[in-house]
Amino acid sequence: MNIANIAPHVYRGLCNASAALALDADRFVVADDEVSVLKVYRFDTPGLPLPGEDIDLHVFLGGKEEADLEGSALVGDTIYWIGSHGADGDGNPAPARRVLFATRRGGPGERLLVPLGRPCRRLLDDLAGTPVQQRYDLLGAASKAPKDPGGLSIEGLADTPEGHLLIGLRNPAPAEGALLLVLENPAEVVDGKPARFGPHLSVDLGGQGIRSIERHGDGYFIVAGPPGKGKEFAVYRWSGLPEERPRKLDVPQLSGLNPEALFFDPDGLLHILSDDGKDQPGGVKCKHLPADQRQFRRIALALG
Repeated sequence: MNIANIAPHVYRGLCNASAALALDADRFVVADDEVSVLKVYRFDTPGLPLPGEDIDLHVFLGGKEEADLEGSALVGDTIYWIGSHGADGDGNPAPARRVLFATRRGGPGERLLVPLGRPCRRLLDDLAGTPVQQRYDLLGAASKAPKDPGGLSIEGLADTPEGHLLIGLRNPAPAEGALLLVLENPAEVVDGKPARFGPHLSVDLGGQGIRSIERHGDGYFIVAGPPGKGKEFAVYRWSGLPEERPRKLDVPQLSGLNPEALFFDPDGLLHILSDDGKDQPGGVKCKHLPADQRQFRRIALALG
């Protein structure tokens, strides 16, 4: 498969692009893992987000702590969003990060996206007794710093043809492959019911973890990266079949980026967003910049 570069673009208003989805052929929505706000941008107009379309999630999610949003997935007309579910960078408890929630398209007189149902904060608890919890002790992993060996960090979310959700782990990344949890009842979960998990999957990414995963047609595309620190990234195409290894793609455009969000638009272009929180112009830290000067990058790839 050949992959051709279409164009790099710079967008402003946030730095730490961590999850995104196309809303239609013109617009896409982005989450930042440092602030609990969703912003909407236009593909054809790099720059600031669309005015009046920001969604401040603090009231809906409760509290002022960051949700560390890391993944999104579209199932029917519902967009699901997931937090990292890990501890903070020092290994201290960070309950605000243990969240899965949903949004819906807004109707007349509403914003483009409107929160749906109620946030779920019991995913890890509902793993109790499952084979993946018994084997990897993900609840124990959640008490460690997310980038430490054996820590917990969720960074990928994708739909399945059955309407389930694949939850991709950056860390831990066992020798047998990066982990994917299979959530079978996401609509019930955001309606307050317990989570039901199917058998987990392992994907051989050469020792790397999952930074983003997206279904496209009959298969999946995955951005892989180190489970801890490091900037060695790769893009894989995977059939979705557990017995088949994913195929690494040649994507030289990743050089210099910190890819954290991968998604497709309705025309089939593959978009990858770079979390540029540590790569702002002049080396200034993101939090020290005015909002309209904070930036992230997008590359678009045509699959030929």
